[in-house]
Amino acid sequence: MEKPVNDFKILFDHVDRDNPEESIRKISRDLERIKKNKGIQASYNDLLRLEVVLGIRKPSVAVYDNALHFIGGAQKYGCTIAHSLQEICDVTLISHKKVTLSQLQEWYGLDLNKCMTKVIKIPFFEARKQEKSTFDAGEVDLKGENPFHVVSIESGKYDIFINNCMLEMVYPLSNISEFICHFPERERSRFFHADKYSHIICNSRYTGEWVSRKWDLKPHEILYPPVDMMDSGEDVKKEKIILSVSRFELSGKKQQLEMIQIFERMLYRYPEKTEGWKIIIAGGSVDGNPYLERIRKASRSLPEERIDLKVDISLSELKELYRRASIFWHLAGLEQIDPEREEHFGMTTVEAMQNRCASVVYRGGGQKEIIEDRVSGLFFNTRDELINRTLELMDSSSLREEIGRKAYKRGKEFVKKNFIRKVKKHFDEILKGYCSVR
Repeated sequence: MEKPVNDFKILFDHVDRDNPEESIRKISRDLERIKKNKGIQASYNDLLRLEVVLGIRKPSVAVYDNALHFIGGAQKYGCTIAHSLQEICDVTLISHKKVTLSQLQEWYGLDLNKCMTKVIKIPFFEARKQEKSTFDAGEVDLKGENPFHVVSIESGKYDIFINNCMLEMVYPLSNISEFICHFPERERSRFFHADKYSHIICNSRYTGEWVSRKWDLKPHEILYPPVDMMDSGEDVKKEKIILSVSRFELSGKKQQLEMIQIFERMLYRYPEKTEGWKIIIAGGSVDGNPYLERIRKASRSLPEERIDLKVDISLSELKELYRRASIFWHLAGLEQIDPEREEHFGMTTVEAMQNRCASVVYRGGGQKEIIEDRVSGLFFNTRDELINRTLELMDSSSLREEIGRKAYKRGKEFVKKNFIRKVKKHFDEILKGYCSVR
């Protein structure tokens, strides 16, 4: 069998620093040959790689997220990757709506000063003149043209393209491509391109299992999200607060409305046991969110001193809530059939654990990879179980403190520095191969 031609090695071998004119002639001829045989993108990719190998510039990296302009766990994941790579690569954060580095740094407490941002408009969504600022790939007409083709074209301008929003409709054209999957939302379709990426990285084993079941693809790596909400170590007195922290999704899948209903039921059914307790529900939201308005309306059924809604608060405010809260609730997945509606990992659960909160979370999804039941938190399966587990904690400050201590220890395993170390290791190995000539 004839050995395949190593186009890049031939290209590299024709570099002669002592005879630049001859080098240019030979390299130009090589690139034309590659273009003729494999296409213009392959030719351009080899040229990009040659520039890196010769030390002309750093590797270029694009981190793409169609929801970068929202505060969210997935967006923090991508921004932390950008932060991890900015010293050794030229990093560009790509979105469809304007967002500034200062906003991202404020939201996530990250240094991104060496990164750049770029906005790419999607004509399909711009033409619709939607008031909402989301980009729902589910609205795409699979019989028409792929609206995300413009992102694919952009991906070919970088050495490494990182698709951080699990958008399987983006075909990667870069030399190296990374598909970060927080959960496989849609089935395979005409625009399915997740299988074209160099690597698939999942945020939990739960997500990885569904990538295998839904897409018949094997993840290359499980990389748990970075969670860096460790308490200051100061002796802060915990208050009678149940805290929830999740984005106010338009779909309501985080179930904040159900939290209000359940807490109201607890107040009226168990007035003595719940005396002095309040619930604080915090999260980010898009403008004009009808689900948030439903929550506001439902909250008015409770006495003012028993409930607080905190929308789009600062990082410092959020840290203060975690420090003060005794119990943490997470309901995503309760009474749901669709696996997508379960928590794919549970970043806010870990944040609560890092602040010695006793978490009561739905037994499902990625939460089972975080908490050990009755050791570092409590699981529930039904509304009644949630109420009973919560009352158990309300009744015993010593139980809350014991679980809080063990949760704090477990939460340390997910800190940002561990995530950054794993990211650097992953990309060091990739770049080692990329910068070598074999």
